[in-house]
Amino acid sequence: MAAIRPRSSTAGTAGTVSAWRPPVPGIAEVFHARFTDHAYPVHVHDTWALMIVDGGRVDFALDRERHGAGVSDAVVLLPPGVAHDGRTVTEAGFRKRVMYLDTSVLPERLTGAAVDAPLLADPALRERVHALHLALGERDTLEAQSRLAFVRERLHRWLAGHAPAAYGAPTAGLAVRLRELLDARVAEGLGLEEAAAELGHVHPTHLIRSFRTAYGLPPHAYLTGRRVELARRLLLAGMRPAEAATAAGFYDQAHLTRHFGRHVGTSPARFARSGRSGRT
Repeated sequence: MAAIRPRSSTAGTAGTVSAWRPPVPGIAEVFHARFTDHAYPVHVHDTWALMIVDGGRVDFALDRERHGAGVSDAVVLLPPGVAHDGRTVTEAGFRKRVMYLDTSVLPERLTGAAVDAPLLADPALRERVHALHLALGERDTLEAQSRLAFVRERLHRWLAGHAPAAYGAPTAGLAVRLRELLDARVAEGLGLEEAAAELGHVHPTHLIRSFRTAYGLPPHAYLTGRRVELARRLLLAGMRPAEAATAAGFYDQAHLTRHFGRHVGTSPARFARSGRSGRT
């Protein structure tokens, strides 16, 4: 699934909207909005809608039963194929972030559980959804896939009415094999589901936990560090920052600059200039 950039964005008297389709399997759309005066008509989606409210309150009806959610309240999960609406309830309106998830993330058989309890009072889940939105904004595909795997795991826990299945103790050998895969594909990257399949169809969250236990950081953070290392070498070899960014596997120069500053403490351009001055 190709990313759609730049984000589509509209603004008007009723609020602002930003929407895009990330290159992350399972996420059909990301939708951020601020509404001061808006009411959705009754409608249905063919996807799951996973929503957190960042400001104000929103009122909605799902299967003709009304609910309300605010900033400190539960995560909202609306199932596919079930009629619902939505509206502002205060003059200040509301701000929300929504992910539309297809049935590869949550199967339709869980619809009934979601209709019964669309408000999930789970601070840990809300934090995971928030972190996933941040990763999507950073355009870090492997991090987004990893965070989506943990969101999916916790949603299954709620909807199935029990804890996630145990996947066994973290496995050092599995972590080593994943590291070898990442090292071999620093620039082109590796999808989480692809890695899990290549390593014997292990569960993605078990794979991430094994890697983090073995190396002290999740796979996406390890890959980002390796890409920064590669960009450093390319910059010192004389490559321009914009070219080094894409050659090292970053989305663009701005993406490289954000991570480069965190890892190196300076910008790619300044780093490159320091290398040239050191040779004179």
